[in-house]
Amino acid sequence: MEKFSKQLKPVLLGIIWLSISSLLLGQKHELILPANELKVAFYNVENLFDTINDPDINDSSYLPTSQVAWNTERYLTKLDNISRVIAAMDTLDFPHLLGLSEVENKKVLQDLIKNRQLIGAGYEIVHYDGPDRRGIEVALLYRSQYFTPVFSQSTEVDREGIGRSNPRDILYVKGILTNQDTIHLFVNHWSSRWGGASETAYLRNHTARFLRKVIDSLFTVNSRNNIIVMGDFNDNPDDESLSLYLNAKSIEDEIQPAALYNPAMNLYLEGKGTSYYNNNWDFFDQIIISGNLINPVNGGWIASRIEVVKKPWMLYHPPRGGEPRPNRTSSTRSYFGGYSDHLPVMMRFSLQKKNREEDSIFNSL
Repeated sequence: MEKFSKQLKPVLLGIIWLSISSLLLGQKHELILPANELKVAFYNVENLFDTINDPDINDSSYLPTSQVAWNTERYLTKLDNISRVIAAMDTLDFPHLLGLSEVENKKVLQDLIKNRQLIGAGYEIVHYDGPDRRGIEVALLYRSQYFTPVFSQSTEVDREGIGRSNPRDILYVKGILTNQDTIHLFVNHWSSRWGGASETAYLRNHTARFLRKVIDSLFTVNSRNNIIVMGDFNDNPDDESLSLYLNAKSIEDEIQPAALYNPAMNLYLEGKGTSYYNNNWDFFDQIIISGNLINPVNGGWIASRIEVVKKPWMLYHPPRGGEPRPNRTSSTRSYFGGYSDHLPVMMRFSLQKKNREEDSIFNSL
């Protein structure tokens, strides 16, 4: 357990001493209230790689000499496609906080936010190089008019008990929202199912246990902490990694502030999803929230239902019929020119005054 505590230590220190600096930063930087709602989204952008060989990672599948011939034209098309999806997530405005997975490095993020379709959002970047051998990492894009980061780190997942496996780091960002509320964000990309879902479940269960320990430390400091856990979990809402080890409850359960809730559960049980494999939809991409973002006792942000962003032009329509599914960029050997093999998800948050618990949309479920 000593190694576990060492990896939790930076998060715990950030929780303690940054409470004062958070207030000071909030006073120096005046934030704007969103015109409509605060929008939080997550998108697995499927292998957003540049065309330059990085000797520190295995990026050989996305180079000009690779089988998909990943050249400058295709890279720029990828940036245009991803930007189009982000810009279409809401008809009125861009997401204010946007988690991303499967990005190679900070340079591709810089190219993305400078795309003509996104330049108006004014996105800034939180990103750290991670240990993934393929170089696929997570990041947070945020709009500094609405959110001020006060602490961030790439949190290494404890590896004790999982052999030589190397889970991806979890991005942790603590920040201040428009109304001076503090929010804790975790951006995830858990181990894949490559090799079999049941055979690899122990890796995702392990990451879930680790993350739950971090979140419990936040609840220990303040049971009403605002927490958002987003990512591609490579598991569905009812798999044990999420339902048991992370303990993300159904929103039908009694809402407690020091608990996590998974709004994606109902949509998943209705047969909806964010990725399509073997003629089935999986709901791997999720946004999980703490109870205080459902029923804030003293006023604050209240979450709406989770949305799957699913435009017809984002989908591949099989010529012989069948279920339209995400139109991906490429396979290992073939280039398709699509967007991603995942669909993005988004949640809207409205700011409520004190003693307005009845306004939570979840109360009607």
